[in-house]
Amino acid sequence: MKTSTSYQRVGIMGGTFDPIHFGHLVTAEAARCEFGLEKVIFVPTGYPPHKKGCLITDAEYRYQMTVLATNSNPFFEVSRVEIDRPGYSYTIDTIDEFSSFYGSKTELFFITGADAILEILTWKDVDRLLCECHFIAATRPGFQLSRFEEFRPKLPAEGRHRIHLIEVPALAISSTDIRWRVRNNKPIKYLLPESVEEHIYAKGLYRIHSSDVYEKG
Repeated sequence: MKTSTSYQRVGIMGGTFDPIHFGHLVTAEAARCEFGLEKVIFVPTGYPPHKKGCLITDAEYRYQMTVLATNSNPFFEVSRVEIDRPGYSYTIDTIDEFSSFYGSKTELFFITGADAILEILTWKDVDRLLCECHFIAATRPGFQLSRFEEFRPKLPAEGRHRIHLIEVPALAISSTDIRWRVRNNKPIKYLLPESVEEHIYAKGLYRIHSSDVYEKG
């Protein structure tokens, strides 16, 4: 990590970013503005435990795409903490690392999707995790807020107030759909930054039987 600077609020945006697209970028910027985050750190996952047995693009390619997509925004940066850490990538380990780096005076806000939040009780050390940071759960138009309100009472009491919802229309774009489009020779322009599109084609990513993936689990 870079030398620590004093911040009051820092956003941590975790994800596979396979590939990163405008939905991720719009979400990060919306969260930054609405919650007064002084910067947002994108953290491409190394070996995601929730995707055991899935084919995932090599971490270096995903990291490079994330850097290309974010380098024009001075409030965004990209971290290799999960890529360089051996073993599965657990959010609690990442939050511990950033908490240690920035210190107790900095509030951390982990940005993810609302669907992922509905699975948070399966995450490692969830009780401690909800005490260590806030969560910004991005929803897409049409998401039934009743799903979350029914789920909230299941959360540890001391952590319920630390989950905040934000609606992001651009979440209608998905990495899954982009990968499908590449495999089927469909256009992906305007779904993600041009630099990322060029990187995908230059490296031959998301083609059938591509050698740029690993299987874990």
